[in-house]
Amino acid sequence: MSIKKHIPNIITLGNLFSGLMAILLIINGQFVWAGFFTFLGAFFDFFDGMVARLLGVSGELGKQMDSLADMVSFGVVPGMAMFAMLKLANADLSNQVFYANENLNILLYSDTVYALSGFLITLFSALRLANFNIDTRQTSSFIGLPTPAITLFVLSILLISVLNQNEMIENMVATPWVLYLVTISASYALVAELPLFAMKFKVWNWQENKIRWIFVAISVALLAVFQLVAIPMIIIVYVLLSVFDNLVEEK
Repeated sequence: MSIKKHIPNIITLGNLFSGLMAILLIINGQFVWAGFFTFLGAFFDFFDGMVARLLGVSGELGKQMDSLADMVSFGVVPGMAMFAMLKLANADLSNQVFYANENLNILLYSDTVYALSGFLITLFSALRLANFNIDTRQTSSFIGLPTPAITLFVLSILLISVLNQNEMIENMVATPWVLYLVTISASYALVAELPLFAMKFKVWNWQENKIRWIFVAISVALLAVFQLVAIPMIIIVYVLLSVFDNLVEEK
């Protein structure tokens, strides 16, 4: 039995394992390492499909595994990260008991209840991934923001805050209503009827990949100048370039 056909699936499992590690690390408050495993999962997710195409071993099993792995790495992880940020932002309410069940000895504090809204991202990620599997329009492009993009955005603002990289973002993460707004916006972006280009290079020439090469160039420049702070900026640039590309194609 050739091992070649299993290589992409092994890479996909690397994505899944990275997501599981990120969840565990967020629960334990180790946000920097959680960020590392999230970015590692995104790396695996980018290359599993590419490797499958290069080896000529694409199949239905790989597609299903990829979707399931993405639900963990780019569905549960950003929801957990937003939950953690909201819980910290509402920490001043931690002594106010919202609900008590004496029989089960459960104390659910108001900061935890308010933070549960962060899991809206997880719910909408599930909806997006399920829709992606049956939407024939999304074979070569995306409708709505991909789950990895939302995940990188959420994790990056958490890391920027933890590492004291940008005062404005630190204040944003410390403000509950701003985080609620980010949560709602991110959830909507996942299912919005917004066409976005995919970073899939079937060929490498300029003519067929103008928008992709422009995006890569801008991303590299932003990373060189702003480092970690560049990541949320890159996600915004991705959306703006997609909107511009759609307007150009309509003319």
